[in-house]
Amino acid sequence: MKSWLSALSSFVLLCITFPAAVAQKGANQQEWIQLFNGKDLKNWDIKIAGQPLNDNYKNTFRVENGILRIAYDQYKTFDGKYGHMYYNKPFSYYKVRFTYRFVGNQTPGGDTWNVRNSGVMVHSQSAKSVSIGQTFPVSLEVQLLGGLGQGPRHTGNLCTPGTQVYVHDKLDPNHCIDSDSKTYDGDRWVTAEAIVLGDSIVHHIVEGDTVLTYERPEVGGGFVNDGHDWKIAHIDNADYWISRANTPLSEGYIALQAESHAIDFQKVEVLDLKGCTNPKALNYKSYYVKSDNTQCRYKKK
Repeated sequence: MKSWLSALSSFVLLCITFPAAVAQKGANQQEWIQLFNGKDLKNWDIKIAGQPLNDNYKNTFRVENGILRIAYDQYKTFDGKYGHMYYNKPFSYYKVRFTYRFVGNQTPGGDTWNVRNSGVMVHSQSAKSVSIGQTFPVSLEVQLLGGLGQGPRHTGNLCTPGTQVYVHDKLDPNHCIDSDSKTYDGDRWVTAEAIVLGDSIVHHIVEGDTVLTYERPEVGGGFVNDGHDWKIAHIDNADYWISRANTPLSEGYIALQAESHAIDFQKVEVLDLKGCTNPKALNYKSYYVKSDNTQCRYKKK
């Protein structure tokens, strides 16, 4: 929380020091990037376990009537075909927001723990770097769980394939960390968001409520938990990831997960929080929390 509050304090100071900056036309207008264009899968890369890059096995990822669908109607059995669809640009400081719903029944052959279970990966490795048989990318997973009508089942949790995080300044060794969200039963639409600030802090938000916060994301902790062999997960370059243990995870890709239960996405969008912080620049934005003034554009003299 300190990093987010520090950024807010910096903005307040900026407003006092440069009052004209706040009044600058468009400085406060948030420029959300639509990762899903509502028409097709342009700018996304697909990687399904056992399949080559961009082989959309059995039309798993598709667009129908303006909805991005992860579907299994062409499968006889799931057969371990864990898949992910990656937006082709990495981000470091950003908000990612999406609206999702679970539909129908789980695909035959899916693991029991994958009923109404999916996720959105942030700070992920790229699709191109995933091994042919790899089931999950090294990433932070915003785990999405639908209610089963049998009591509480939180969504917006965190799972950590190949990663680890700190909670209240203490390393949390658990592979999945539960949020305190409400339970969402049925096939209703749910809006969730992750605020990801480099390698400092991450917030998970569901329907406007902050349900989980953690700090200092890193590579490490084994693939699923400490001591778990990376090679069991069919990662060909396991030695590379093992050598990076305890190194900060400061940026990566956003990916949508295919885990045997059909899920729809109505919207997937990103607000970049890194950019030009010089109030004199044409593309200055008051909400940036990370400065990259190499992006600044100025009026021609």
